[in-house]
Amino acid sequence: MHTEGTFSPETLEAARERYESLGPTAQVVVREVARAMGFDREEYRDRVTEEVVLTARDALFAGTLAVSVGTREEFEAWREEYDGEVHVVGNENVGRVAWHAAPFAGEAVAATFQDEERAAVGTLRRQAFGRLYRDGLGA
Repeated sequence: MHTEGTFSPETLEAARERYESLGPTAQVVVREVARAMGFDREEYRDRVTEEVVLTARDALFAGTLAVSVGTREEFEAWREEYDGEVHVVGNENVGRVAWHAAPFAGEAVAATFQDEERAAVGTLRRQAFGRLYRDGLGA
C-alpha cells in the first residue's frame, strides 16, 4: 500500500483555507496556458471566464488530495477500521483500490481498478472533490 498526494485536511476549515489559497495559482496557470495557446488580449477576455479559473482551482485542489492505493485486502482492512460511510465506484471483482477519506465529513470514496493506477487515482480525486468537498467549499 502507498499514498499518492499529500493533502488530507482534518477539518473543513483547513480544506477551505487550502482551496482559497489556490485562487491566485489557478489564475496564473490559466493565464500561462492561454498565453501558450496564443490567445491575444481580446480572445483572453472572451474565453477566460471566472468559471474557467474556478475549474482550474478545483483541479489544483483535487490534484493534491492524498489517496491511498492498495490491494482489495488492504482496502477491506482499512474499511473495517474506518468509522464512516464509504462510497465505492468500479467493479468489485478487481484486485486494487484507491481511496480517500475526509475526516470532517465522516465519509470516504473509493475506486476499484486492475491496471491503470494513474487513471484510478485521477477518477477518485474528481469523485472526492465532487462528493466530499465541493459543497463545503462553496465551489
